[in-house]
Amino acid sequence: MSAKAGDPKIVVVIVDDHELFAQGLAMLLTREWGELFSVAGQTTYVEEAADLVARCHADVAIIDLSMPPLGGVAAIRHVKARHPRTGILALSGTDDLGLAEEALRAGADGFLPKTARPEALAGPLWTIAEGLRVVDGTLLDALLSNTRKPPSELLDSLSAQDLRLWTLLASGMETGDIAQRMLVSERTAKRMVAALLHKLGVTNRIAAAAMAGRFGVLDDLAEADRLS
Repeated sequence: MSAKAGDPKIVVVIVDDHELFAQGLAMLLTREWGELFSVAGQTTYVEEAADLVARCHADVAIIDLSMPPLGGVAAIRHVKARHPRTGILALSGTDDLGLAEEALRAGADGFLPKTARPEALAGPLWTIAEGLRVVDGTLLDALLSNTRKPPSELLDSLSAQDLRLWTLLASGMETGDIAQRMLVSERTAKRMVAALLHKLGVTNRIAAAAMAGRFGVLDDLAEADRLS
């Protein structure tokens, strides 16, 4: 666990441009969980993060995401590039979902909002030091929900008729059946299908059905079609 032989404590470093917050966090870890964690150092500069990890032989680095000018995500990339076995817990004082996702993609092993209760900190640090990943439950739900939503620009380009047609395609209907359901000729139905595939950016019906499933819209669209 710890890089220091004979020391069972998890070695932690803190990278945060708010020095008072970093000092308070270090005091909290030392006071409440001093038998588990050793805060070996801290810095307010992104550029110093990787060197700090190396100098302190850190098991886990706590990195604030909102750090000018380069940002905490850059610090995460620097640390992971030089010390891939060091765990990283990203913290953020904003509710920017995109920033949290970017941090996880950059290599962060966990994420917690700065609004999390102090007692919620020890568990994630321990878990990350053990080689596992931790994400706040609310963030995880938001990320999963966000990844299942079609891009807004795609939805804006689709009419109600397009959405209904997408449902019928995804359910496996043949062109003749689609024409009957949409009250158009089979020739018109073929043109409508071709136009929808173009809007979706796919080349065939199978890809269109897979996209509907991936975005989680198939069930909602089918229910809307059933009620219409």
